[in-house]
Amino acid sequence: MKRLEGKISIVTGAAQGIGLATALKFAREGAIVIVCDVKQAAVDEAVKQCESLGAKAAGFVMDVTQRAMVDAVVAQVKDRFGRIDVLVNNAGITQDARLQKMTLEQFDRVIDVNLRGVFHCAQAVADTMVAQGSGVILNASSVVGIYGNFGQTNYAATKFGVIGFTKTWSRELGPKGVRVNAVAPGFISTPILSTIPEKVIQEMEQRVPLRRLGQPEEIANVYAFLASDEASYINGAVIEVSGGMSV
Repeated sequence: MKRLEGKISIVTGAAQGIGLATALKFAREGAIVIVCDVKQAAVDEAVKQCESLGAKAAGFVMDVTQRAMVDAVVAQVKDRFGRIDVLVNNAGITQDARLQKMTLEQFDRVIDVNLRGVFHCAQAVADTMVAQGSGVILNASSVVGIYGNFGQTNYAATKFGVIGFTKTWSRELGPKGVRVNAVAPGFISTPILSTIPEKVIQEMEQRVPLRRLGQPEEIANVYAFLASDEASYINGAVIEVSGGMSV
C-alpha cells in the first residue's frame, strides 16, 4: 500500500521547483494530485508528469491571491472527488531589497502571495476537512521565517507569519481531526536561485554543515511523510529541512 493511496491532494505552485517535486512525490505515493499554478502550459506539463507515474491528476490555473479563483477550484475539486484530504500551501515568491530600498509594491506583492494566499487556500478547504473529520494542511515556511535574512524584510515577514498560521490553525482544527504543520526549507536548488551568481551559491553551500544545497525532492519527501498517516500525531510542528545550517 502506498503512503498516500487515494488521498485527494491539492498542491499550489505545483508547476516547478519544490511544488513540482512534491506533486510528483505524491503521485508516486498513490495520491490523486491536484496541480495548481498560474500558467496553463506549466500546469498541463506537471499533470502529464504525474500521470506518467501512474497517478490520477487534475490541473487548474489558480492565482492564490484571487479568492474567487481559489474558492472555485476548491469547489470543483470537492464536486469531482467528493473530499479534500491534503493541502500543500507551497506557492510563494521573492522580491528582495534592503529595508531602505524596498518599494511598497515589492512589499505588498510578497505579502499578497506568501501570506494572504496561504490564508485563502487554507480557509477555502477548512470547512470540507472539518466536515470530513480529517485532513492535513501543510504550509511552506523557510529558515528565513525562523532566523530572518538580509534583504528579505517582506519574505521573512511572510514566512514568520506562516508559522503563526500553523500554530494557530493546529489549535483550532486539531480537535476536529485536521492536522496543520509547516516545513522550513533551507537553501534549496530551485529556479528561484537561477539569478544568483555561482560565487554566492558556493558561499551558501559553505554555510551548510552538509556543504551542499538541498534538492527539491528532499523537501517533497518531508511533505509526503507529514501528509501520511505515519505522521498522525504531528500537529503544529515546524520542521526545518536545511542540512543543519542553523546548528
